[in-house]
Amino acid sequence: MAGFSVNTNVGAMIALQNLNKTNNSLEMTQNRINTGLKVSSAKDNGAIFAIAQTMRAEVAGINGVKTALDNAVSAVDVALSAGSGIGDLLIEMKEKAVLAADSGLTTAQRTALDNDFQALKTQVTTIVSNAEFNGINMIKASGDDVVSIANSSGTNTITVAAQDLSLAGLSISANDLTTGTNASTAITAVDAALTTLNSSLGQLGTGAKALSVHSSFVGELKDSLERGVGNLVDADLAVESARLQSLQVKQQLGLQALSIANSAPQTLLGLFR
Repeated sequence: MAGFSVNTNVGAMIALQNLNKTNNSLEMTQNRINTGLKVSSAKDNGAIFAIAQTMRAEVAGINGVKTALDNAVSAVDVALSAGSGIGDLLIEMKEKAVLAADSGLTTAQRTALDNDFQALKTQVTTIVSNAEFNGINMIKASGDDVVSIANSSGTNTITVAAQDLSLAGLSISANDLTTGTNASTAITAVDAALTTLNSSLGQLGTGAKALSVHSSFVGELKDSLERGVGNLVDADLAVESARLQSLQVKQQLGLQALSIANSAPQTLLGLFR
């Protein structure tokens, strides 16, 4: 028969130890439910937390890369849009030049056509000077190349070269329609300008596609890394919910066990009656 002691209640000590373990587990489970994380600090799992933090830093870097690529795409898109507008103006200029080359025109008629021709050239200059995004103008004389970082360490870049679509760059700044000969010269110049423009738009388009493709890749990479972080540190809330209910019952039973163990010494009083 086990002895009784008022100095050492082994049953109560064991019950208290078990209750403390249950309370610690319950606290951990409640924290996982509150944060949605099974590893919310290095205390939970130092190795996993370190890996997750490294991956989070990579995601943050990729966010910066994605922003840089999006800005680069926007700058090239502005240049492409401006180039398309310039192409429309060149087509109108060719029409004016062809009309002005007609030897049957009067001086007044040719002057009117030249006025329209010069106005179209002015519009080209206006488009070029306003084709700017975030301080970048890719189609002015000595325009700005677009250089975007391509990875989170900044060691790789994607460059889209600027294209000079100014009147001087297209070699039509000096053309006029004041005479039939000048009009014929202008036709040749505008045709050459259209060829140059189309080549420049092709290069800009290729660059824009490269930026867009890489931006999509970076977005997918970011999603993959975020899923990886989630797999490492996210809690399964269904599992944690079930565990919470189990631990709450266990806690109540532990309290009852401790209460019973604490009442055991009271039986000693019966020995003295």
